[in-house]
Amino acid sequence: MTGLILRLAGLLQSSGERGVFHYRDTCAFPTRSSLIGMFAAAQGRPREHALDPYPHLQAPGDTTAPSHRDLTFTIRIDQPGTLYRDFHTVGGGYPNDQGLLTGNGTRRKPSTSTLVSHRDYLTGAVFTIAVEGPAPLITHIAETLQRPRFGLFLGRRVCLPDEPLVLNTGSPDPVTELLTRTPLTRNRRPRPTDTHLPTTFIWEHPPPGADPATPPDRESNSEPTNLTRTTRRHLPRPLWMTTEHLPTHLHAGPRPIDALTTYVHGEPA
Repeated sequence: MTGLILRLAGLLQSSGERGVFHYRDTCAFPTRSSLIGMFAAAQGRPREHALDPYPHLQAPGDTTAPSHRDLTFTIRIDQPGTLYRDFHTVGGGYPNDQGLLTGNGTRRKPSTSTLVSHRDYLTGAVFTIAVEGPAPLITHIAETLQRPRFGLFLGRRVCLPDEPLVLNTGSPDPVTELLTRTPLTRNRRPRPTDTHLPTTFIWEHPPPGADPATPPDRESNSEPTNLTRTTRRHLPRPLWMTTEHLPTHLHAGPRPIDALTTYVHGEPA
């Protein structure tokens, strides 16, 4: 097992959990489904094959090929961002023969032809993510994220990721990296009296040091079983949430790109 560290930041990002039809919600952090979908896009996989296993990465002696189910995510919320709701209308003003279709195949009447929808986004949010899994799969994901076949988005096509996206491609312990070494992007600078920076972590398993029987804090409907457009299916995934007190020296400062560049190149902080 090895790890990969990603930084998801951009003007907008959105990872839906429940929203369909006229209301598209966003989770307060990237979902497992959105991350696996991004990995599939980087590899040029169409939706029909996004969740296929990787037989070419199967190690000698293994009985099964690695798949997305072998991945574990730990999310550090550097900056939670602000909820932004976008207002959409579709179908208004078209002639009768070009109006929106109803469920039985007929056209909507002009008086009901306009559909209103709302879509939620996070603005100014930053998340740093540790991805753990089999070494061949982690290496493959890292390589394709750096040279993607399809465009990469933070949940929706209007949500483009900032650079750098990939911070560390082969960490033996990416969770410890998040806790002790990876720069923390945050608008508010630490006060001179601050000794630690309280930071929210999202875990897909009981956090280190916790009782394995600790119940989860919430469930997220984000374990993908089918990502095709008409038959999307997800299963619930338990999540644990903690507040970790990170050292103040991790703060990336007013120009985060400088600290991030230093970190990516493995130079001393």
